[in-house]
Amino acid sequence: MDMPGIVNMYFDADSRNDADALSGTFAPEAVVEDEGARHQGVVAILKWWVAAKKAAQYVAEPLESTADGDRAVVRAKVSGQFPGSPVTLTYYFTIKDGKIVRLEIQ
Repeated sequence: MDMPGIVNMYFDADSRNDADALSGTFAPEAVVEDEGARHQGVVAILKWWVAAKKAAQYVAEPLESTADGDRAVVRAKVSGQFPGSPVTLTYYFTIKDGKIVRLEIQ
């Protein structure tokens, strides 16, 4: 799969429920947009991620990925304790200086 290293690290940390490793994938000023909410900064992103993991106990399995310059798009099967599970979501990553600066999940 054509996935930048930092994106691979994000999914690896997510699958291991490793908050420290996950936080290391984001730039300090990073933004995550998910389910209509915006989370800015590593502290806010970790708070969002921990709450989502606790509520849904989800696992995201990358299915396909494309990368072009500083952008990467990953489609992933997300399974967990939520209505409609599993679903296929698209993760839109923007990368700068080897860190994730933006992630939008749809």
